[in-house]
Amino acid sequence: MAFVDKYGPWALITGASAGIGAEFARQLAAKGLNVALVARRDEKLQALAEDLESQYDIRALAIAADLTGDDFLATITDALGTRHIGLLVNNAGSGFTGEFLDHDLDDELNLLALNCRAPLILAHHFGNRMRDDRRGGIIMLASIAGMVPTPMFAHYSATKAWNRFLGEGLHEELGRDGVDVVSLCPGLTQSEFFEHANVDPSGWPTPLSATIMSAEDVVKAGLKGLGRQSQVVPGISYRMLMRASRLSPGRLTPWMIDRVMRFALPKRPAE
Repeated sequence: MAFVDKYGPWALITGASAGIGAEFARQLAAKGLNVALVARRDEKLQALAEDLESQYDIRALAIAADLTGDDFLATITDALGTRHIGLLVNNAGSGFTGEFLDHDLDDELNLLALNCRAPLILAHHFGNRMRDDRRGGIIMLASIAGMVPTPMFAHYSATKAWNRFLGEGLHEELGRDGVDVVSLCPGLTQSEFFEHANVDPSGWPTPLSATIMSAEDVVKAGLKGLGRQSQVVPGISYRMLMRASRLSPGRLTPWMIDRVMRFALPKRPAE
């Protein structure tokens, strides 16, 4: 079945204003899908929508919505009207590094709403329609941080483990109904995420900085795995790293990650 016939006519992409989300919009538009772009920054969404429509023979819809709000689903469905979503890309997410107890609790609760509550609501809403149609797809943006406990990134790591488990579970559940679900687990990816997470990779040693992937390669891997795999880890170096972590003693990997994160992150001022 052609990609558009399986996952069209519209794809909905959250966190579409930049980074991996914007790249999903570009690659899906190139495949002939119309794209509904969801994020908070309306101006960036409008500019991307205009650019995609000018480059590809598709339609693009910008939907400004705050996915941490109580009524975001109504905002999205009202804007969509009768447009039919055949592919959901649950990409929106955020995180911040540092010691968990140094973070403001309200910030952590907003992170939980964005990374977990919003994709849950969207997967349930659009997944029901896809199951009725017996076709469609859902991409859950997880992370390699959701595959191993990640000190100094603990809550983000936990939310991405949640995304990974939900996606892999739905892969089996919805696969019986013709709906493809994949958990996409990238490692370090060049995007605005570094800035939001207070991470500057420019000062990292070469072996670590060399593992940073492009959003283009991450998205290509995710779309290639859709309908074939329950989980995709882009990049051979990350796949090897995940295999090694599964073979190491239970406490070794978190201990090593803690040391790497403390090296890579800005130092906390002395009291």
